[in-house]
Amino acid sequence: MTISKQTAERRQDYDGASPFPEAEEHVPAGRLQVGLTGAIVVAPFLALGVAIFLMWGRGFTLTDLLLAVVLYTVTGLGVTVGFHRLLTHASFTARPWLRVALAVAGSMGFQGNVIDWVAVHRRHHAFTDRPGDPHSPYRYGTGLRGQFRGLAHAHLGWLFIDDQTPAQRYVPDLLDDPAMTRVARAFPALCALSLALPFLAGWAITGTLYGALTAFLWAGLIRVALLQHVTWSVNSLCHVLGNRPFKTRRHDRSTNLWPLALLSFGESWHNGHHSEPSCARHGVDRGQLDPSAAVIGLFERLGWVSNVHWPDQERLERRRVPRREQARALAGD
Repeated sequence: MTISKQTAERRQDYDGASPFPEAEEHVPAGRLQVGLTGAIVVAPFLALGVAIFLMWGRGFTLTDLLLAVVLYTVTGLGVTVGFHRLLTHASFTARPWLRVALAVAGSMGFQGNVIDWVAVHRRHHAFTDRPGDPHSPYRYGTGLRGQFRGLAHAHLGWLFIDDQTPAQRYVPDLLDDPAMTRVARAFPALCALSLALPFLAGWAITGTLYGALTAFLWAGLIRVALLQHVTWSVNSLCHVLGNRPFKTRRHDRSTNLWPLALLSFGESWHNGHHSEPSCARHGVDRGQLDPSAAVIGLFERLGWVSNVHWPDQERLERRRVPRREQARALAGD
């Protein structure tokens, strides 16, 4: 979508509360993109209904649960450690084989190919919660109706509009990396593999087609849906609900939302992340669970990663917002 000169000028005057200048410019995505995105969103919910019907009176099998947890963890960390902390923000340096492995694991999370994902996220940081942000919940303003529309847009709606993020502008480094371009091209095949693995594992473990089917439903489609909605919740809820203990850029309303910390592998300490985007740990305060940071720490001890950007406590304290100011800021929203 091309931005007009008038829209660009209005972006410069954004006041932090009004709808974005392009808020009502809903250019729908192409039919193929809408169809594929719709299928990815709807199919897991249909699978949930089928799974509930199949398990009625039979209970939940341990095989399905274990496969779902393992694949959720592998693909989730591929997104958080690989796509996000490594490739988007360069919060550490990984050996080439690990870099590729993380990109492959993240691609199996059904969240788009690695180049597009990183480009969109870098753009999100460049324009957080102001015109140009691809998925801000403040797109329609800060009023009650605007907030509900904005949450729907930030969570899911942005996937269905034509708002292209140019890879040449945001990820020239990945475009120049042959390994990443190959992983990006392999995205459809990796999605197919992500669903085939639980089916084949369920068949191998149980020896029955029924076991393969239930594993495909729970550790395949439903696992994908859960990971997607957790990630999308960081885009939406983690800019509206929670607290903001650290200073961020102007108009940036990113928050820390503790209930999502474990499921998101530490990504929901979103205010801490937006305050220091290149930091490898997002949960920087005591008691803040950050499994992704723990995995990066393990990789560092194994010698697989280096140049890890761990939190600088003095810098953190300089960026910390006093509690009274936090309360006033949240009340002002």
